[in-house]
Amino acid sequence: SRGLGDVYKRQAPFLSRPISVHKWEPETQTVEFLYQVIGEGTHKIAQLKTGDTFQLTGPMGNGFDIPALAEQYHKIAVVGGGIGTAPMYQLTRELAAGGVKPDVFFGFRDKPYCMEEYRSIANSVKVSTDTGAVGFHGFVTQLYDPADYDVVLVCGPTVMMKNAARLCAEKGTPCFVSLEKKMACGIGACLGCTCETRSGEGKSVCKNGPVFDAAEVF
Repeated sequence: SRGLGDVYKRQAPFLSRPISVHKWEPETQTVEFLYQVIGEGTHKIAQLKTGDTFQLTGPMGNGFDIPALAEQYHKIAVVGGGIGTAPMYQLTRELAAGGVKPDVFFGFRDKPYCMEEYRSIANSVKVSTDTGAVGFHGFVTQLYDPADYDVVLVCGPTVMMKNAARLCAEKGTPCFVSLEKKMACGIGACLGCTCETRSGEGKSVCKNGPVFDAAEVF
């Protein structure tokens, strides 16, 4: 057993890490990821050097339906919190390319990051911080009124997404959220990332999501 334990330690982490795409460049065929170094998996990713290789599976699941959003809605709010802002750059860029520049509202604990690149693709950009170090001192959900928008697209901490969904429901504004869950298989087989829906049916975030209608999951 000691030998097997040693093998596991050398190969750990065994499971892949679900990370959203921050930026996709078709011309150069490159993908960029924005992630926070927290556990063993992200520490190992951060240690990769130029020339190193790793296995990448994807894209998987169902993201924001950008063609449908750009066609159906004219005033769109993109709302992100912390590292939940990571997938919102590609979303904002594709919405802008589809003819709808959204308003971007991002909340951070202390210091914002990767914000300048939004200036050319967003209609407006507003930032809040928990500490008040930069931008508005408060919650990101205080930066906008859902009634001013045709739809609100959200990714961030669960408590923030729940508050955003509640405010949207009060104003009758559609809201779509990108959930975060620990995922093992990534194909909906292990059911480890199941979330409960309003109908009582459990759905895998990796396969059926991560993007859901907020009214369905909150």
